[in-house]
Amino acid sequence: MTEGNFVDYIKVYASSGNGGGGSVHLHREKFITKGGPDGGDGGRGGHIILRGDKNMWTLFHLKFKKHFRAEHGGHGSKSRSTGADGSDVYVPVPLGTIIRDADTNEVLFEITEDGQEKILLKGGKGGLGNWNFKSSTNQTPRYAQPGIEGLEGWFQLELKLLADVGLVGFPNAGKSTLLSVITSAKPKIADYAFTTLKPNLGIVEYRDYKSFVMADIPGIIEGAAEGKGLGHRFLRHIERNSTLLFLVPADSDDINKEYEILLNELRTHNPELLDKKRLLAISKDDMLDDELRAEISKELPKGIPYIFFSSLAHTGLTELKDKLWEMLN
Repeated sequence: MTEGNFVDYIKVYASSGNGGGGSVHLHREKFITKGGPDGGDGGRGGHIILRGDKNMWTLFHLKFKKHFRAEHGGHGSKSRSTGADGSDVYVPVPLGTIIRDADTNEVLFEITEDGQEKILLKGGKGGLGNWNFKSSTNQTPRYAQPGIEGLEGWFQLELKLLADVGLVGFPNAGKSTLLSVITSAKPKIADYAFTTLKPNLGIVEYRDYKSFVMADIPGIIEGAAEGKGLGHRFLRHIERNSTLLFLVPADSDDINKEYEILLNELRTHNPELLDKKRLLAISKDDMLDDELRAEISKELPKGIPYIFFSSLAHTGLTELKDKLWEMLN
């Protein structure tokens, strides 16, 4: 998927169907001149329903179709015939989609499972036909209920990627390179900051046909939680990852300081992110000898597991996958 096709925020308009009106009809046959009321009920208006689809990774399909209208219910007719229900409109969305009311910004619900269905707007109820109003005192009611009108409104759809491992690091730390090496993803890679402007997903194949999903989140800069750089647009994707892989290159001026800045940005954005499992990965291990590696190890932050690897030399990648799998399970 190209960066331009990755859409994680969209605003849509939805309108459910009106309920059909009840029928006012009096039964008449050749030998039954006063058969009484037999007007049927109106049909229900169509719902607008969101459905989770595990094969979708973006809201791009909604970029050019932002209006959804369900069918109105059919009117009731004679012989107590109920009008047809209006057809429901199903809108497929990727897992991890949050739906908000565009006016109040209130979170209505979220879709997290494949095939999960949630009614965004219910269709209007059909009106009752006149046969419902027959009584001992009013045996020929000449009135029926109109159908209830459907609902309408604007809604915000916001995607938070569902990935097992989220890559956290400064711009140009080597996250995209790692993703391209251990998955079949083909993110844009170049030797300058902010090469990645949209999250990338890749499936890491593990032993015995097992696998897990890794997300390359665009690089964090100091002040990102306040909206600097790419700000909240990517920080929210980290919220869904169960394990965070902090990536710091071995040639960094101060590995400890870099890790603390990254940690502080996550803490500022959402303190709950610090409850997730963390692994510190030192990239560009091919630049180090045993002595330098041992010296760096002594200076690393206490209380967090770490690993050295090189995407270029393909060293330490198996150990990295083993460690991530162990943390995930």
